[in-house]
Amino acid sequence: MHQSSKPTSVPRWLRNEKKGSLMDLTFHNITLPSEPGQAFDLGVHGGKIVEMKAAGTLEQGDKALHLNGRIVLPGFVETHIHLDKSCILDRCQMNGGLQEAIAEVVGLKAAFTEEDVAFRAAKTLRKCVLKGTTQMRTHVEVDPVVGLRGFEGVKQAIAEFAWAIDVEICVFPQDGLLNNPGTDELMVAALKDGAGSVGAAPYTDTNPHGQIDRVFEMARDFDVDIDMHLDFGSDATSLDVDYVCRKADEYGWGGRVAVGHVTKFANMSAHRLTALSRRLADAGVAVTVLPSTDLFLMHRDHSENLSVPRGVTPIHLMAAEGVNCSLSTNNVLNPFTPFGDCSLIRMANLYANIAQIGRREDMAGCLDMVSSRSAKLLNLKDYGIQQGAPADLVVIDARDATMAVAELAQPMYGFKRGKPVFTHALPELHSH
Repeated sequence: MHQSSKPTSVPRWLRNEKKGSLMDLTFHNITLPSEPGQAFDLGVHGGKIVEMKAAGTLEQGDKALHLNGRIVLPGFVETHIHLDKSCILDRCQMNGGLQEAIAEVVGLKAAFTEEDVAFRAAKTLRKCVLKGTTQMRTHVEVDPVVGLRGFEGVKQAIAEFAWAIDVEICVFPQDGLLNNPGTDELMVAALKDGAGSVGAAPYTDTNPHGQIDRVFEMARDFDVDIDMHLDFGSDATSLDVDYVCRKADEYGWGGRVAVGHVTKFANMSAHRLTALSRRLADAGVAVTVLPSTDLFLMHRDHSENLSVPRGVTPIHLMAAEGVNCSLSTNNVLNPFTPFGDCSLIRMANLYANIAQIGRREDMAGCLDMVSSRSAKLLNLKDYGIQQGAPADLVVIDARDATMAVAELAQPMYGFKRGKPVFTHALPELHSH
């Protein structure tokens, strides 16, 4: 298994402090994104947040961090990533395009072993942890080619990193469900064995609505949330999301359904996007956009001029209409996305560039789309900075949310249940 999965030593700043305080750890003079312009002190004991007071009023704990107004978050939340097929770039031809990427992975995954998947997933999880991610939903595909090997390998990696990050598996049929005999049984087996949500990719099925129907049935049978790859393409004439909204209403699954990619939305008129956004908000269907993948795969057939359309849906406009929206990584170092350092703050910055966001509040909203909004999409009940919440905390080198996104602020420290997870030393400038 990956050799760097456990912390090697206690960081220097956590040593040789006073003992006997009522708190294990305290943070002094911090900024919370939800309370801009105010400064706080935070106290942690027994892995939970036990005190939150105005800056300068909390006694130091056994260990203390003085942060000079820097932002503290309850960690970044990755809503859509594929650990099972990450880090296979060295095995790929990279011909480009969605269908080519799907076909290339189909050809590779027959040779996947549990050990291979576990090793690559652990490499990717390590990156995510070091970039400040504390919660994750990973999409894992099953079918007769790969069986449950990807699922079992990812479970191994999740167990290895359980000290640092909480990960839920969303099992889904990447290569079709109704048209791919044996896949249904494998999805049910994975749900019985702990998969926490169920996904879909209707555009790969001969009967897209039939696949959506079956996935809603599975969600009801196992009482899990739904997270679909949906409306992935460029022609917005026909959308499957309308049917998903109807099913969410029919099943009473509002607040428990998310759809990802939705690149077709990027080609809609402003009026039509507004109407769709209001429908999604009413149905309780959340939206995830995956900027890096969607930029890389979309509009490869565009030949009118050298400026290729972006193909990334403007979800900040959808959020303004009441839709819960998140930004996420999707793929890392594979044919769908041959890039990736697993930094969600980089994804927020990338999206802000693509969507031409300049207003401070909209840029700050991009930080919410990799943290608090993402936590809401995953229905995390104890996410947040408040008394009694787990001390899953990340310090970033910024003093307001807008500049965190604008400057790609670096995560400095990470904690899981009050225990140190990582330290990133800030660069030093040596003057002469």
